[in-house]
Amino acid sequence: MAKKLVYMDNNATTPVDPEVAKTTMESLEFYGNPSSMHTMGREAHDRIEKARFLTASLVHARPHEMIFTGCGSESNNAVINLLFSEELQKSRRRKFISSVIEHPSIHELDSMLKRRGIDVVRVPVDKEGLVDMEAYAQALDDSTALVSIMTANNEIGTIQDIESLTSLAHDHGALMHTDAVQAAGKIEIDVRKTKVDYMSLSGHKLYAPKGIGALYIRSGAPFSPFLLGGHQESGRRAGTYNTTGIISMGAAAEIALKHLDEEIKRIGGLRDALEEGIRERISDIRVNGHPEHRVPGTANISFLGAEGESILLYLDMEGVQVSTGSACATGSLEPSYVLMETGIGAELSHGSIRFSLGRFTTAEEVDYVLDVLPPIIERLRRMSTL
Repeated sequence: MAKKLVYMDNNATTPVDPEVAKTTMESLEFYGNPSSMHTMGREAHDRIEKARFLTASLVHARPHEMIFTGCGSESNNAVINLLFSEELQKSRRRKFISSVIEHPSIHELDSMLKRRGIDVVRVPVDKEGLVDMEAYAQALDDSTALVSIMTANNEIGTIQDIESLTSLAHDHGALMHTDAVQAAGKIEIDVRKTKVDYMSLSGHKLYAPKGIGALYIRSGAPFSPFLLGGHQESGRRAGTYNTTGIISMGAAAEIALKHLDEEIKRIGGLRDALEEGIRERISDIRVNGHPEHRVPGTANISFLGAEGESILLYLDMEGVQVSTGSACATGSLEPSYVLMETGIGAELSHGSIRFSLGRFTTAEEVDYVLDVLPPIIERLRRMSTL
């Protein structure tokens, strides 16, 4: 049995904030269907609209521009569904552009898009995970219907220049979507500044329960409902409202916005202390991602001569919970495609660990990781045949 439990896998999912949990329990009292006209239905509806306001405020959107979904992946799929909408079909625009390091919920649609006649282009990134702006500019043309570039990468934390990417897309008449699941609540996001047309969010990355997401749709932007069968969300997303999840996400968004500046500073400081400590104690490592344009809590580190899965399991025996990459890509024996696209090679990719710190990470936990990690790496390197 491990002496201590240290959770450093917040990019995979976050624990529910105690204040959010309290709100979640209280929300169970509002069990009336929000679409019903009676008193209990109106009470539930009012609390949903308050949560919509709070969630929209997190990214400086207007409440009517935010709809609730089941998760970030659904939000992403809903936007991709636009490519088959009547409005875009009439425009004869048949190109979809993304980057080579997008989330699987974007990448895994590529084959389907190609079968249905969409020209799919994935633009490369540099060694730090930033989109190659020259390649991106060359890919854009007047046949481009939609661009989808994530705000921050889930594995290495690199933050893209969404404002510039959006401006270039709009210059060619294309619509712009960003998957901000790993960025919302971690960095300042303002849709009025970036001018994106669509943005995906997820509750369980914001210290809310799983099973709730949101999608920002800019006023006037075209939209084709992904789920049909009801009038909910002004006809943009059918299905009985997940009242409890929506209220919880609103509470989580309110907390995130209130404490954003202090959390950026505190969590970023802990991340920097972790990386500095690892550099001092362990040789032959590589810190992945951009050194400056990176979300505060993400530290992706490659250990030469040690295998990532083994590091993870040995850390787990010491009570430290980490990841070797995206939780949505587990089960694959292939090296991380995100790291491979940055050019570090298969050996370093296989030896990488993602430490993702969060709201409840402490300095004592960072010190504990720095105590238990070096002997693990030393042991694995002695055993390695690499």
